[in-house]
Amino acid sequence: MALITLNKLVIIGVGLIGGSFGLAIRKAGIASNIVGVGRSQENMQRALALGVIDEIATDLTSALEGADFILLAMPVGQTEHIMAQIAPCLEHSTVISDAGSTKQDVVAAARNHLGVHLKNFVPGHPIAGAEYSGVLAAQNDLYINKHVILTPIEETQKMAIELTSALWLACGAKVSHMRMEEHDEILAATSHLPHILAFTLMNYLHKNSNHSENLLRFVGSGFRDFTRIASSSPEMWRDICLANREALIKQIIAYQEELSCLQSMLTNSDGKALKESFSQARKMREDWLNRET
Repeated sequence: MALITLNKLVIIGVGLIGGSFGLAIRKAGIASNIVGVGRSQENMQRALALGVIDEIATDLTSALEGADFILLAMPVGQTEHIMAQIAPCLEHSTVISDAGSTKQDVVAAARNHLGVHLKNFVPGHPIAGAEYSGVLAAQNDLYINKHVILTPIEETQKMAIELTSALWLACGAKVSHMRMEEHDEILAATSHLPHILAFTLMNYLHKNSNHSENLLRFVGSGFRDFTRIASSSPEMWRDICLANREALIKQIIAYQEELSCLQSMLTNSDGKALKESFSQARKMREDWLNRET
């Protein structure tokens, strides 16, 4: 990988994802100055105290002046508003990328607002995170050996793609390219649906909690593991689900059909079919884990 340096990195949304990117870039010694932009002054002061950023932006014009690279790491629901705000402040050579879990809506916002700067926009998504949010959750090793998917559009110029790829590689990530439509379909099944299921299970148990004071008292580690992601940011996941609602609705319908099949097996006391279904699921998971190691 060629040596890269940034005179000025701007992170808009200095939480888990943006903060971890800043820490990883700092660890790699790439950026001379890291500027943070965010809604919560308390969170921004923490980011400054923790060394995630070098300064807190007072306004977008000064923040983006001389910026080599901008990472948009706020909730996807804010993308349209933020892109409209930054567009007049962008310089000719500034590369912009994002870290949103959905891509088609982000690209639509970019086409609506970035104009001549669209050539410098590289849609991206790091497949990494945790159930916690805010800069206190940021880690300088969050992206090591994690996948980052870039979904360049036809307007994106090669230089912007190369710089974005190089920065994620410097964070220790594995970079792949994908069509934005394929990205949203895959993430609906493997990320967005699991989060919906975790939230829904907790809500279901909450509604039934009056039946027994011991409902959650004796749950095991499996329940804790399965519902861990229900501790994720409600605002972030509201935005993700709405942004990718068409693909997610398809996944919910397909999942409901799978549950109906399971219900029929139970209704018919079909132990053979249950075992075959569970065996197939276990084999798929073990094959996946073996490929990952």
